[in-house]
Amino acid sequence: MSVKLIIADSSELFQLGIELILQKQDNIELLGAANSDEELLKMLETQTPNVILFDYHAKDFTIEVIGKVKQINRQIKFVGITGEKTGGVVLKGVRNGIKSYVKKECSASEIVEAILETAKGNKFFCGDLMEQMRNENVSVENIEKEAMSCEPISLSDRELEIIKMIAEGYTNAQIAALLYISNHTVNTHRKNVMKKLGINNTAGIVMMAVKSGLVTPNHYLGLPEIG
Repeated sequence: MSVKLIIADSSELFQLGIELILQKQDNIELLGAANSDEELLKMLETQTPNVILFDYHAKDFTIEVIGKVKQINRQIKFVGITGEKTGGVVLKGVRNGIKSYVKKECSASEIVEAILETAKGNKFFCGDLMEQMRNENVSVENIEKEAMSCEPISLSDRELEIIKMIAEGYTNAQIAALLYISNHTVNTHRKNVMKKLGINNTAGIVMMAVKSGLVTPNHYLGLPEIG
């Protein structure tokens, strides 16, 4: 039985490239390509794919469409494909329901393997991405050892505030003074944030804050002195 696949990526060049790869695959049937969230949901009214090959950074797509697809058919699995070279992008995708991940620079055989393995219920991450995640102190082991929740990470307003201040270079003592809380409370928030995000140190918090837009690089300059 062949795997039924939909491409969800608004790049015509990418769509044509995947179609060319799949012409040589008897065990993968391409049902079509969607150019937006709206088109993808419309296709699912008449098509039932096993796997969706999805770039949530592509134009006219959002990561929130994964939840809408799951409401239609929970059996559909997602293979994320990205041109981004950051582990944070992968971690966000996985935590929102993407089963496997490959880079757009991966070989044709690796992309095909990711589709086939995901259809079987297995996870697949290309070696390049795994190495990148290790370099960024993103917890690869959590992804390798257990299926991660499809629910988005829930961070409180206070946790987001502290992430931003850590990323801007404030120490625990400075954060405590500015927020009128104890050093112990700041440290507890820091540990909770790291656990939720699956990162191991302050550098990881900074990377995640910059990638998510909480801070920009110029925030690292000219921080005020806290007495």
